[in-house]
Amino acid sequence: MPSFVDNSGDTLRGMTLRPDTRLVSLGRPAHEDEAPVNPPLVLSSTFVGSGDAAGRLTYARASTPSWDPFEEALGDLEGSELPALLFASGLGAIAAALSLAPLGGRVIMPRHTYPGTIALAQDMESRGQFSLEFFDVAPGVPEALAQAEPERTLLWLESPTNPMLEISDLPLVLAAARERGVVTVVDNTFATPLVQQPLTMGADVVVHSVTKYLAGHSDVVLGAAVAGDAALRDRLHAYRTLHGAIAGPFESWLALRGLRTLSVRIERSQSNAAEIAARLARHPRAESVRHPSLPGDPGHEIAARTMNGFGSVISFCHAGGAEAAEACTAATRLWTPATSLGGVESTLERRQRHPGEVASVPGSLIRLSAGIENVEDLWADLDQALVTE
Repeated sequence: MPSFVDNSGDTLRGMTLRPDTRLVSLGRPAHEDEAPVNPPLVLSSTFVGSGDAAGRLTYARASTPSWDPFEEALGDLEGSELPALLFASGLGAIAAALSLAPLGGRVIMPRHTYPGTIALAQDMESRGQFSLEFFDVAPGVPEALAQAEPERTLLWLESPTNPMLEISDLPLVLAAARERGVVTVVDNTFATPLVQQPLTMGADVVVHSVTKYLAGHSDVVLGAAVAGDAALRDRLHAYRTLHGAIAGPFESWLALRGLRTLSVRIERSQSNAAEIAARLARHPRAESVRHPSLPGDPGHEIAARTMNGFGSVISFCHAGGAEAAEACTAATRLWTPATSLGGVESTLERRQRHPGEVASVPGSLIRLSAGIENVEDLWADLDQALVTE
């Protein structure tokens, strides 16, 4: 079966290509006469074969060529020599990554981690799989990591965190974890591999909700995990195969199509986010505005030093309180009130409308995901909604 990496041959070999070029070029068939420009969609649940099936295509729960182009492209973008692994959802990838925690060991994660991750980790803790501990993101190495028991701890990181947008010094923290023999997983959904590559900073595994920025059009639900070590990837692959959290062929094809435009989408959405954050910081109805681009943001210095950009998500508290924040989200006409993010359209929501949100997230906090619309139109709509009573 042909590989799609490096154009299935020598077309790209020896070339030093920047990430925005690799996004467009990776995962394509070889340059041969009458070959398709895009990889084919393979709709088959099983594959012809007899005799020893080791290392071959047999059944689509274990492997299918419909996954290969996206997996090889994402693995390359995250700085791994190994292909990524697609999952049926972001939580599917998160479940696989959490399964790497030593049985009866310890998992430590930021207090403001994605609520789905927290809920899953708490469920696993209740079943005796590990103990769970939270820490507050701050400059330096978390105390919980400093006290970690070697080979018995898994460190989970989000940077920026969801929805408080706290920034960890990933190179520093990941180096400390490696010194202590702690397995590390970084959820890189908000940043994307264009903004940071945690594997190159020392992480063991990176996870994504492909639903968000990577696919980018709010039309698929997928997840992915990327490992830098073959043994870890084998464990993640075995988990996916046994638990059946596999991606559909068409969803995988759509995600690859979305990935092609990630660079131009992120360029526009990050620019929009920075401008909107700066205007919110001057708005009388907005308080505690968080975006790493702001010079006064607690994470600005670390983000400027460790990231290639500041991301496309903003959070702020409405000065009028929770009811005013809810009225604001309902009053927008261009911004879409919705819980997901990372699509071409701008979305916003009051996070505490979800019962599972962490209690320390203020009731008046609104999380915004800037899309690719004209920033003046976005601001006009948000500005009028902010003063809605």
